[in-house]
Amino acid sequence: MARISAPLFAFGDPGRVNPLDDYLRKAASGRELSLAGPSPRADSVALPVRGDLAHIRLAGIHFVPHYAVPMPHRVRAGGAELRKAGSSDGEVLVSLTPGVQFDVLDMAGGWAWGETGEGGPVGYVALDQLERDDA
Repeated sequence: MARISAPLFAFGDPGRVNPLDDYLRKAASGRELSLAGPSPRADSVALPVRGDLAHIRLAGIHFVPHYAVPMPHRVRAGGAELRKAGSSDGEVLVSLTPGVQFDVLDMAGGWAWGETGEGGPVGYVALDQLERDDA
């Protein structure tokens, strides 16, 4: 067995990490992460996971370069449309009524990406249709 070149990510007891590796590591059980094969594909409408970013609650489940803590917002008066893409011609997934909670995970180009409440549909909402929820 060869010595690994970088430490393994481990959540919890660091004594569980084996410093020897044959590079054929099987998927770890428990809370240990390993790059043992392709990551499971997430339903982009049901789970807040993109190729570059995921909700912090998915750390240890889906491997992405960045995890975000949600910023709570509410849909403004007049409502909003949750879209599959961050553009005005993106497919409308659902119409959101005023006051609905929208947890923003990313903002770019006048669009917010996130999910409606915890566990709701995921998509893009125009930033001008949202307001911060300071409650």
